[in-house]
Amino acid sequence: MTPKPGWLGETPVPGATRHLVVASRALRAGVRIAVWAPVRAGVRTRLPLLVVHDGPAYERESGLTRYAGAMIARGRLPPHRVALLAAEDRDEWYSASARYARALTTEILPAVGNAVAVDGAPVGMGASLGGLAMVHAEHRSPGTFAGLFAQSASFFTARFDGHESGFERFRRIARFVGGAARGPATPHAPPTVLTCGREEENLDNNRAFARALASRGWPVELHEVAGMHDHVAWRDALDPHLTGLLARVWGPRA
Repeated sequence: MTPKPGWLGETPVPGATRHLVVASRALRAGVRIAVWAPVRAGVRTRLPLLVVHDGPAYERESGLTRYAGAMIARGRLPPHRVALLAAEDRDEWYSASARYARALTTEILPAVGNAVAVDGAPVGMGASLGGLAMVHAEHRSPGTFAGLFAQSASFFTARFDGHESGFERFRRIARFVGGAARGPATPHAPPTVLTCGREEENLDNNRAFARALASRGWPVELHEVAGMHDHVAWRDALDPHLTGLLARVWGPRA
């Protein structure tokens, strides 16, 4: 059995959460967001931002803001904010949807920046379809993110994922993945870290997508980790893999 990460037993910095609802015209829906930050940070204090798809599930199952608070307390990361995004229609929004990508980049992220002070471009994070959606949004609007962290992302292809072909948006995802793999070189792409369980079905498509991004000049790392397609494996991979990415993008402790 893999031991639980050490940060679960550490005392994090105290945090506070603000709740927002962004009325998206593109989605014709309200997007619920919880924005966590250290209690000592005011809303006008400029801090780096981590934006997380399926944020409520990450928080409930993986203790994401506890991780953030522990890394800040330990001095591994600077004080920062975490925006936990919820999805009303996850299978539609996160499945390489142009409408959702537009809403994220032109409505949701600006609304967060209007509600709290943000330092620089955010880092985007997600698992499964949520990881795919972050990478898709950056492809559609290059420069949106300063870094990307995708866990067990659903980079479906016909070659590796025929068992997923019954998913309603399988073809749309496969078109995006194939187009991204064949696109031109990308000299200014954000550093991207992928994690995927050694025992899960998405491993082959993650390996193929990582190789394709690297061939385009995209700074990408794939870390094959213990576990399956679940929040335990995703939680256990946060440190050192997310920690390393955020430290690289955000620099030393402020």
